[in-house]
Amino acid sequence: MEETRLPRQPRPARAAYAVFRPIQTRWMDNDVYGHVNNVVYYSYFDTAVNGWYVDAGLLDVATSPVVGLVVETSCAYFESVAFPDALEAGIAVARLGSSSVTYSVGIFKAGAPEAAAAGRFTHVFVSRENSRPVPIPEDTRAALERLARAAPPPPP
Repeated sequence: MEETRLPRQPRPARAAYAVFRPIQTRWMDNDVYGHVNNVVYYSYFDTAVNGWYVDAGLLDVATSPVVGLVVETSCAYFESVAFPDALEAGIAVARLGSSSVTYSVGIFKAGAPEAAAAGRFTHVFVSRENSRPVPIPEDTRAALERLARAAPPPPP
């Protein structure tokens, strides 16, 4: 049986992201191989994106009537990171729909020119009351439009 290889995603540079958020690795993030375990990167994505919403005044995690639910994530890895590395998560909007947004997220060692990992993270906006999709609120859409810049293509 012949192996089919997907094209490798290019390693994104800092310029591909509109905003950066600090992330501190934790002792528990490391796995038995001595580096941050692959599943932890998805937590970094979630923390970076939702932290941006909270800091921008767009999300109150307890009371906002509209919330974003994650419906898809993916990640490509280029370089290991490990505790006690200080990291930065770069965020950009790759696609903005009527009720959903796909972010490009890059995980960088603090100050590094290229991402150690890069992925995509998609939210669908729903009513907290019934979990049904709703249009992205106008203030949120305006903020997301500011993050929409030349972003790396999302990984397959």
